[in-house]
Amino acid sequence: MAIVVLGRLVAPFGIKGWFKLHAYGDDPASWAEMPRWWVAPAPDAPLESWQTLTLAELRQHGRGLIVKFYEVDDRSAAESYQGWYVGAPREALPEPEKDEYSWGDLIGVEVYTTGGAPLGRVAELITTGANDVLSVRDDVRDRTHLIPFVRAYVLDVDLPQHRITVDWDPDW
Repeated sequence: MAIVVLGRLVAPFGIKGWFKLHAYGDDPASWAEMPRWWVAPAPDAPLESWQTLTLAELRQHGRGLIVKFYEVDDRSAAESYQGWYVGAPREALPEPEKDEYSWGDLIGVEVYTTGGAPLGRVAELITTGANDVLSVRDDVRDRTHLIPFVRAYVLDVDLPQHRITVDWDPDW
């Protein structure tokens, strides 16, 4: 069983164990259909490190989402999960359409320019008003590239090879 990273529990919200949720996708409201959520302190945590929590409620709050689990009943308990990643087994998720990708599948994928220069790995995806953006972290050079996830820049996504090819200058 493989876990697909779907988002992150950003911070506690209020005093009754709620969390602000940062979703790595465009339809997190559909997660309300998943009664059990998997959480871990790192996106690449080994399978045995993922814990399951039972969803109590997921709702819109302003422009974001907040989530509550039955097992987390106060702010102190919520603080112990702050920053943890949310995921689900691949089998629990619908298959993406052609030329669509699960955001969780893109996290950690290596990014290269058309000339073969390595830019780093996808650290996260950012939703903006115009389009999604790949945040590509290069730990060797201690820099981050923000690359619009549009056909003009993202030329190929090869998930089996764990590689994305982009039309991007390494100095940008």
